[in-house]
Amino acid sequence: MSGIQALARMYRRFGGIDAAGKSSLYERVAVALSGSEEAMRAIGAVPARRRHPRVILTALHDLALAGRAPALAAAHAAMDGDAAAGAAIDTLLHMTDEVVAIAVRRRVRTDETGRHAVLYPAIAEAARRTGATAVGLIDPGCSAGFNLTVDRVGITYSDGVSLGDPSSPVRLSASIVAGRSVPTGAMPRVVTRIGIDTEPLDVTDADDARWLRACLWPDRPDRTERLARLEAETALTTTVPPLLLRGDPVRMLPDALTRVPADALPVVITTWTLSRFPPGSRPRFLHHLHEAAAGRPVAWVSAEGVGVAPTIPTLGDRPASGHSIIGLAILDRSAPREVTAEALGRCWSRGRMVAWTADSGSADPGS
Repeated sequence: MSGIQALARMYRRFGGIDAAGKSSLYERVAVALSGSEEAMRAIGAVPARRRHPRVILTALHDLALAGRAPALAAAHAAMDGDAAAGAAIDTLLHMTDEVVAIAVRRRVRTDETGRHAVLYPAIAEAARRTGATAVGLIDPGCSAGFNLTVDRVGITYSDGVSLGDPSSPVRLSASIVAGRSVPTGAMPRVVTRIGIDTEPLDVTDADDARWLRACLWPDRPDRTERLARLEAETALTTTVPPLLLRGDPVRMLPDALTRVPADALPVVITTWTLSRFPPGSRPRFLHHLHEAAAGRPVAWVSAEGVGVAPTIPTLGDRPASGHSIIGLAILDRSAPREVTAEALGRCWSRGRMVAWTADSGSADPGS
């Protein structure tokens, strides 16, 4: 099978399986692209790892949102699959260099908003257990840094508990599905917000903010809701923009840790991040946390798949169980127990459903 044929097969499969039932526009466009040899040759100019339909379709969507592909933008607005298919092919053929440049530079983001309902109570618990009155937040693999506004959002849980800022423009809800309620302690003041990513997105930059919108499929049933939340989180983040460090998140973690003031607790947060790191990077990640804990406590709050976060207990669950573990590790090399690690609970749907299991009233963080 030739390279063009293999590429066409990938696009047909995407349209027939991945987009089917989720986006009639992308279903039609992907199949139409697969049937155009010229289009497949144009996509062949993109480096192999960036030829995936999600990347190319998002690059085309970005051009439409930027006003550079008006026919495609009009077809998206009208939700006209046939018109979108024709406009996508025309845009690709006439703007091949632009599509290639976007595909090479950008990475599709599927986690366009923060994971606040899981992070807020876990960070507050880390501060309570260490007696911290201020925290510095560090998010390796930060994407657009939305996790770093966790103290400024309003969260309501299905059992009536509310956390955060009730006047925040960013409001979200989460269901308590089992276990006890999340702890109600308030998060202390945040004095540092640092994000690390190989390709961080700065939401104060118009192109970066537009790319996040482009990553939302133009006709998904939940697009309106997701776009509204994205816009709200973007606006909130621009009021307290984090320091963004560009580079390998694990390699640059020590630098980020040194930027947290001495009187604040460094809290490293990972939300479905470690699975994107090479397996060999996870021990190095832990090593950097251990090294930073030589002079003061360091906390690590995680929401990762079962067994993905080293040292975090799995509650007896099996990997690939369909849920994730909310973890808290406190590292302090001056303490009798250098590391205390606990599973605070489980979560589903990227934190929209929570089962908190930890006893947040325990005086001994290792108990």
